Amino acid sequence: MQHGSSSSSKFMGTICGFLRKCLFKALSAGPIPSHIAFIMDGNRRYAKRRNLAEGDGHRAGFSSLMTILGCCYDLGIQHTTVYAFSIDNFKRRPDEVQCLMDLMVEKIEELLKTGSVLDQYGIRISFIGNLKLLNENVQIAAEKAMKATASNNKAVLLICVAYTSRDEIVHAIERSCEQKLDEANAFAGNEEIKVMTGQLDELEVPTSPSNCGVKRVKEVEMKNGNFKHVEQGSHQEKSDDIEKKHKYPFIKLVDIEKNMYMAVAPDPDIVIRSSGETRLSNFLLWQTAYCPLYTPEALWPDMGLWHLVWAVLSFQRSYSYLQKKKKRL
Repeated sequence: MQHGSSSSSKFMGTICGFLRKCLFKALSAGPIPSHIAFIMDGNRRYAKRRNLAEGDGHRAGFSSLMTILGCCYDLGIQHTTVYAFSIDNFKRRPDEVQCLMDLMVEKIEELLKTGSVLDQYGIRISFIGNLKLLNENVQIAAEKAMKATASNNKAVLLICVAYTSRDEIVHAIERSCEQKLDEANAFAGNEEIKVMTGQLDELEVPTSPSNCGVKRVKEVEMKNGNFKHVEQGSHQEKSDDIEKKHKYPFIKLVDIEKNMYMAVAPDPDIVIRSSGETRLSNFLLWQTAYCPLYTPEALWPDMGLWHLVWAVLSFQRSYSYLQKKKKRL
């Protein structure tokens, strides 16, 4: 009986695998998202409804994540992002936070085992967020995972921990300001060196934002500690105005975007939030301006293949409209 039962299970597994390949092949006839982001909502409610400990709800959620990731990579989706732990989650009870930190270390170690989903699909893992807020054990485990998978190049898994979009945007603006200040200081230092060595006998000065050409400055005067540049055949322009252009350079959107935590991946094509909630909860606010939100009613531990399939079909139905919106940017 046991032998027959085992054979039957293998046969059913083969049939299910074949049907899954057929399903994915049919889906691949349409556009496939390159990046899906998940808000894993409902682990605690799942545990409460089944009279389980909260930790068991999160463990069930991890199992669901492994299933979903396998489906994503089989379908050819190269980037997945999961919202694992918000900065706001630190406001929960200390014992619950510690439980989540311990569980995170446990599951990171599990991911690094031979034969895990990371090995099967050649996944590079990145932890995204204000990682210095995590305790030392989690930081060490995260760093270990990133180093161990750094050479994997078939797919990417981004895990947002100690993350909120507000924190990410503030971080990016602060870094952009620091970089521009460094550029301004470097410019000021170079100008000072030129003055001291007598090399500042002529200078190219931009004429206006609408004129990309330059005019040659033939005379430089020093008055009251300030430079005054005199153009040939033109009006005088105080060096204070020129200096401000370099001392207070403009920060552009591209400067902010390259300093985002999520700059390591393209913007998501879909955000999927389980449990039917339609809030982004401070997740990827900058990156999801033209991204559809799919919100199945299932709690995260109940999520599976068909929820992903319906999300992809929804994306394909609205693909043309979304592409037109992006082209207008």
